[in-house]
Amino acid sequence: MEVNNWYKELAYDQWAPIPVSGMRPPARYKHAATVVDEKLYIVGGSRNGRHLSDVQVFDLRSLIWSSLKLKANAGSNDSSASQKTFPATSGHNMIRWGEKLLLIGGDSKGSSDKLVVRYIDIETLQFGVIETSGSIPVACTGQSATLVGSKVLLFGGEDMKRKLLNDVHVLDLECMTWDMIKTVQEPPAPRFDHAAAMLGDRYLLIFGGCSHSVFFNDLHLLDMQTMEWSQPQIQGDTVSPRAGHAGITIDESWFIVGGGDNSSGCPETLLLNMSKLVWSVVTVVKQKDPLSSEGLSVCSTLIGGEKYLLAFGGYNGRYSNEVFVMRPKPRDSLRPKIFQSPAAAAAAASVTSAYALSKSEKLDFRQLEDTNSKPPINGHPMDDISVKVEAIKEEKRLLELSITEVRAENTKLGGEIDELNNVHAELSKELQSVQGQLVAERSRCFNLEAKIEELQKLMESMQSVEEQVQALRKEKSAIDQEMEHATTGQRQGSGGVWRWLGGGGE
Repeated sequence: MEVNNWYKELAYDQWAPIPVSGMRPPARYKHAATVVDEKLYIVGGSRNGRHLSDVQVFDLRSLIWSSLKLKANAGSNDSSASQKTFPATSGHNMIRWGEKLLLIGGDSKGSSDKLVVRYIDIETLQFGVIETSGSIPVACTGQSATLVGSKVLLFGGEDMKRKLLNDVHVLDLECMTWDMIKTVQEPPAPRFDHAAAMLGDRYLLIFGGCSHSVFFNDLHLLDMQTMEWSQPQIQGDTVSPRAGHAGITIDESWFIVGGGDNSSGCPETLLLNMSKLVWSVVTVVKQKDPLSSEGLSVCSTLIGGEKYLLAFGGYNGRYSNEVFVMRPKPRDSLRPKIFQSPAAAAAAASVTSAYALSKSEKLDFRQLEDTNSKPPINGHPMDDISVKVEAIKEEKRLLELSITEVRAENTKLGGEIDELNNVHAELSKELQSVQGQLVAERSRCFNLEAKIEELQKLMESMQSVEEQVQALRKEKSAIDQEMEHATTGQRQGSGGVWRWLGGGGE
């Protein structure tokens, strides 16, 4: 890759490591990351049970790492003014607010009972603690913090006594005041190390995470107008339970990277189409790849007029300090297609229509007024009636198109069902044939086992016969030896008599 144009050589929807010039920062996980002006900021994290306090910056133009030397804000009245170094922190969130990086929560030495909001001024390189008021949450780690306009939504996490949380707090960044939100319906189970995202400034989405014994793969939705929790029906690819994953949104696409269940990492990069509520797998890496780690970070950035994803760090058997980049393929963000499942279609339609309504509420309809309107009819301007008629016609046309799409989809589904039925019938026949062959093979195996058993018995009897033959051979050998000794003795006795007789004759 060329340093100046490295991003232009990337393939769509594939992760690639970014070549780095010079030294790399220490490897870590459970850090916080964000991108400001084509620079990736990495703050804190953990490694081998030790929290980190450094601030690392990766320049996406020169591909060089550097370390920020921070100093405490001497003019502040908070307790951090007495600290010369930035406190070591892990499991925190980081949000850009103006020229400051806000660090929310996390685990650090000497943490207070209440959640602390720190800041880093990237212009003056000063740090400090922001004084907040209101219903301040308890100090926690592994929570999610989502920026919505000038407010931050905080959900879940684990407090310093390891109590799991599932409450919702809102921090108003204009006045630095916390509020606790009272919700209705069944909330998500208490959890930490999950991911959160916003859809249309109205819906907060919560995915995954874990308790002390269970890993989740559920998706929950909080309507910020009614404060009502729901768990919509999801379509698409099956998603495995995970925690410690990272998420980032681009338009209506929510990318989920990494995570795991303490025994193995999740190698797939997921995409949730938030308006259609459909999961899909974008790409898959190797099982021990850094991108299948827990505690990694993922950010989005604009380079050359195009959006890219950046991932850093994580732990999957070993700590990582590599930077990976992915070029997301442009995706259709127009009106959702009709779902195969009516229930999923209704759920997605409700989210989509509400999303469209929340957008339409921001429009200024007074611009549509015409000062030279035609004379009214029954108290209603002529132009208003014409506009309404045209709107109704357009709505009718859209409904007819939707009906046509539904019919076409139903026809397509009918054909697919018929095809699946045919495949099922063929597979059933093959299964019966295989089962028949299996029965025959089992009978053959039984016969072979019986023959083997007979042969084993025959071999045992042959062994007994062999032993008897050996015994007889030994007996025969002993008899032969005795007979040979007897014959030899007789010969020696006869020779002596004849010699005596011969000597006597002289």
